[in-house]
Amino acid sequence: MTRRIIGILGGMGPLATADLYQKIIAATPASRDQDHLHVIIDADPSVPDRTEALLYGGPDPTPWLVAGARRLEQAGADFLLVPCNTAHAFLSRVQPAVRIPILSMVRETATWLAEQVGPGQRVGVLATEGTVRSRLYHQALEAVGLQPVAPEPSTQAEVSAVIAAVKAGHVDAAVRARIRAAALAFVEHTGAQALVAACTELPLVLEPTDVPVLLADPTALLARAAVAIALGQRPLPEPLQEPAVAQAESCGGHA
Repeated sequence: MTRRIIGILGGMGPLATADLYQKIIAATPASRDQDHLHVIIDADPSVPDRTEALLYGGPDPTPWLVAGARRLEQAGADFLLVPCNTAHAFLSRVQPAVRIPILSMVRETATWLAEQVGPGQRVGVLATEGTVRSRLYHQALEAVGLQPVAPEPSTQAEVSAVIAAVKAGHVDAAVRARIRAAALAFVEHTGAQALVAACTELPLVLEPTDVPVLLADPTALLARAAVAIALGQRPLPEPLQEPAVAQAESCGGHA
């Protein structure tokens, strides 16, 4: 059976891109090099800040995302992964620029959570302020019958600070303690029955054992889905049709 080639549109940030590739490797049934999948990575860290663009009128990252998607398509990728949750707010503009589909980590996560918890359950969204205020996960979770909840401002500020620290390369015990405390406070304050580590930096410092509720890792779920598609166990996804997200008027921490 012909295997499909995975394209990773990364660099947002580099550690998150490496984490996705590691999780693809871990999810692949392999006993030798040749059993692993063909993965092409385009990691361009010069993509403008997604939260800045959404909330503060910063440069639109779409041209960078389109350029990277086209490079991956030309290199032979059969479908694309984007290991940045906030970037999904712009993918409705990227998908029309390429013929190959983009697999949504937001949808994969919402679908998985709907299978794991009962209808109407409260799901906390830990993410950049841009992701939270763009309602990317809110829309996806509501579409599968779940009730999304966002952190109060003080908790959101701490989550954003942790994300910035991870982007700066800090994944030490102190940073891990900070996000664990923020997550525990979030669960206690909101009564959430599950959490989403909805920024690709967060699974680098937040483990399922750190919280008393189900923790969804969108990076791991994206990796598992990508492996299944590449191995032919799942069909290629339909071209992505994420809802378009406006700039600051409807959508605030950096991504």
